[in-house]
Amino acid sequence: MYDIEKFYEAKSAGDAVAHLAADPNAMVISGGTDVLVKLRAGKGAGCDLVSIHEIPELHGVDRTTDGTIVIGPATCFTDITNDPIIRESLPYLGEAVDTVGGPQIRSMGTIGGNLCNGATSADSAATMQTLNARLVLQGPDGSREVPVTEFYTGPGRTVRKREEVLIAILVKPEDYIGWSGCYIKYGKRKSMEIATLGCCVRVKLEADPGAEKAAGVSSSEEASGSGFLPGAGYVLGDVCIGYAVAAPTPTRCRNTEKLLTGMKADDPKIYDLIAEHVLEEVSPRDSWRASRDFRIQLIKEMARRALEQAILRGTGKGTPGASYFSPVELDEMGEAGGQVWEAEHPEEKEMPVYKKDGEVLNGQTGQVIRDTDKKGGDQ
Repeated sequence: MYDIEKFYEAKSAGDAVAHLAADPNAMVISGGTDVLVKLRAGKGAGCDLVSIHEIPELHGVDRTTDGTIVIGPATCFTDITNDPIIRESLPYLGEAVDTVGGPQIRSMGTIGGNLCNGATSADSAATMQTLNARLVLQGPDGSREVPVTEFYTGPGRTVRKREEVLIAILVKPEDYIGWSGCYIKYGKRKSMEIATLGCCVRVKLEADPGAEKAAGVSSSEEASGSGFLPGAGYVLGDVCIGYAVAAPTPTRCRNTEKLLTGMKADDPKIYDLIAEHVLEEVSPRDSWRASRDFRIQLIKEMARRALEQAILRGTGKGTPGASYFSPVELDEMGEAGGQVWEAEHPEEKEMPVYKKDGEVLNGQTGQVIRDTDKKGGDQ
């Protein structure tokens, strides 16, 4: 059962702030999909809850006259995915939150709670990082805007004070107009699963000034894309790369973004570049969900795939439903020298696996399952 002392349904954001400020034992609740789980586990037992779930101004998605998209923090994931503004301007955010839990969770859980929990595994966090979203917090002393890139202070911790309420999530027009993107999540299953790793890559494609000079090829033919690599006729005018579960907090790879910016979108070198340099800006760890080595393979390959999809979508050729990472056989990848691939042996069907130095390893524990170079192994 839930050990709750008091429950108050706030009538406005100001009302919620007033009750939080007056009661040092109170905490905010909206959808409750995380708060109630923690309470049932004994964390925060005996607390008072101040609900912001029924405050109308905290729900929905709107666009202001200057083009800024305003997302209400009490908006549930399902409503965000289906919102016409999100579908038109931020489809990759809709895809990201559509990977949260199952239908019931997505109809209760809110995007504000997903961010304010401070979890590095939050499915909206990597995409919000790449969007340069600004979070509006209201407290007893008024309101303040905090860039989402400065919001997280550590695992499960943010700059939000206990008596503050997140009242809006802002995305400026310059951060979404002309951009395309892709969020990819890896988990052991496609639903009811916390991310083992999440990656969002967004690109702003610009016409390549040199494309029209290509001998025997018109600019329209260049812009229609290469038959082998996407993005012919374009350069990467800007790039944003965000990760979840690749560090103690959701993170951006700004140095890698700078290296990619200005490169031709159909240059095959961009895929090796992103895979190599993102590793310099993340710090994956071993956990019961996945080993560090396995996460390293995911970090590199998911960056490649998300970048390719972002470019394809920018040219109108993207793949719907690309938000789920489906392991396939790959070439040897970088320093760690591992392969992620579709498991073939029955005992490996229910676990993440990868190859390294001729051995098959469990992606969760890093333990060797079998040696593919020895007799009886893979041929």
